[in-house]
Amino acid sequence: MKVVVTNEIAQVCPNFVGACVEAEVENSPYCEALWAEIEMLCERFRRELTTESLKEMESIAATRRVYRACGKDPSRYRPASEALIRRALQGKELYQRDTLVDLVNLASIAFGYSIGGFDADKFVGDTLTLGIGQENEPYEGIGRGLINIHGLPVYRDALGGVGTPTSDNERTKITLQTRRLLVLINGYDGNEQRVCQNAEYIQLLLRKYCQSDGGRYHVYRGE
Repeated sequence: MKVVVTNEIAQVCPNFVGACVEAEVENSPYCEALWAEIEMLCERFRRELTTESLKEMESIAATRRVYRACGKDPSRYRPASEALIRRALQGKELYQRDTLVDLVNLASIAFGYSIGGFDADKFVGDTLTLGIGQENEPYEGIGRGLINIHGLPVYRDALGGVGTPTSDNERTKITLQTRRLLVLINGYDGNEQRVCQNAEYIQLLLRKYCQSDGGRYHVYRGE
C-alpha cells in the first residue's frame, strides 16, 4: 500500500514520520498471554505516570500540538493512545475486542503513538492519503456512529476517510475474519527511530500471538 502525506499535514507538522506495517495474520477472540503483557505494562505506567504527566510524553504531546494546529481541541477529541493510557491510569479496565485489536492497542500504549489497525482487504484502491478532515465530511467511527472529523488528521482511501488518531472507521475495521492486516503508526514528534521501534514491536507481537511472520514495514513522510 502506498501512503501519501499531503501538504496540509506537512504545513502543521513538517517533521511528520509514519510507518506502515503489512502482514498476513490469523485473528482470535482472546489471547491470555497478550493480556498478561497489557496488564503488566498498565501496572508499570500506574507507578510512573499521572493523567497530567501523561500529556508530557513526547509522542502524545506532539499529537496534541498537531490537533491544536489543525483547529481541534485535544482534550475533547483525545488521541486514542492518550485515551487508552488515561483509562489505565484511572484504574479502569481496557476494552477487550479481539487479539489483533488488543495487540494494536498494546503497541499504541507502549510507545504513545496513535496507531490505526485495518483490514487491508477492505480498502478501496492502492493508496492512502493523510490529510485534514473537512467540515461535514461523513465519517463513522468504530462503535461511535457519525463523528465530526473536521480539523482532525485523517487517512483516506479512494472512497473516503478510514482512520484518524481519535477513531478508525467502521468500514475498514478489523474482525475475526481479517487475514491481511495494515497498521499505520503516526509519528507527529518526527522521531523516526522510535517509530521504527514501534513497527518492529508490532511485528514481534504478530509473530508471538497471530501466527504471522511479522510481515514488513516501510517508513513514509511528507514530500
